[in-house]
Amino acid sequence: MSKLETIKKVLVLGSGAIKIGEAGEFDYSGSQALKALKEEEIYSVLLNPNIATIQTDKQISSKVHLLPITPEFAEEVIKIDRPDGILLSFGGQTALNCGVQLAKRGILDKYGVKVLGTPIRGIEITEDRDLFKQTMKKVGIPTAKSQAGYSVEEAREIASGIEYPVMVRAAYTLGGRGGGVAHNEIELDEIVLKGLAHSLTQQVLIEEYLGGWKQVEYEVMRDIRGNGVTVCNMENILGMRVHTGDNIVVAPSQTLNNREYHLLRTVSLAAARACGIVGECNVQFALNPSSDSYKVIE
Repeated sequence: MSKLETIKKVLVLGSGAIKIGEAGEFDYSGSQALKALKEEEIYSVLLNPNIATIQTDKQISSKVHLLPITPEFAEEVIKIDRPDGILLSFGGQTALNCGVQLAKRGILDKYGVKVLGTPIRGIEITEDRDLFKQTMKKVGIPTAKSQAGYSVEEAREIASGIEYPVMVRAAYTLGGRGGGVAHNEIELDEIVLKGLAHSLTQQVLIEEYLGGWKQVEYEVMRDIRGNGVTVCNMENILGMRVHTGDNIVVAPSQTLNNREYHLLRTVSLAAARACGIVGECNVQFALNPSSDSYKVIE
């Protein structure tokens, strides 16, 4: 009997209320996941308190719990419905964070719930800034000069070694929440305090600023057997100096030549493989406009 045949009931975590980095796209992806489960005749249980979504319609999901997406409520749902598996990749940062906490607290093991798609370790690698950097280093993929910090004082020390301006990125966040560019210590303190508040692990990454470089992204799909494809690549027209959320993004890229396109495509597939992605991920690059130099950002 295959693993798929043992999966009869699946819990899907939604993204909850619409917020920065977790808007309508997660309702769409979650709805598609629920439809796919229905086609496979798998009973679906949805945890999502947002009634203003398509996925909370009873025609989409077999059962809906309009409850907060927290480890405490998720455990109660697991107790009641006893799902065989859980999907964490369709509810944005809220679902990912909740799933990681369920695993760390031993709740998934306690009730025998399998994580379907990218495993918990893969989520931790992609969300923990320092762990991601170390993973990329192991497979020879260059990253921006950076260091993780856990306090304002530590961030100041790191920034002084990198030199201003610096980019601040918060761990376990989407859409740039808690991050920004700091040109001096005053700006750094403000951004780091915000980043630490938003980060699940109270971790921020202080990174060299690559404002003059191009910003290119690849959407990668990968299955459990290791087969990977790039769905498309995108270019942020205003480059690295403007965050993706405020940038003008076009697909496919407009200024990359064929060699650059295939170079970054190969690296994006290697990065997804190194992180153990099963499903979809987005790989962001900074590309030097006057050389072949590139760095994986996240």
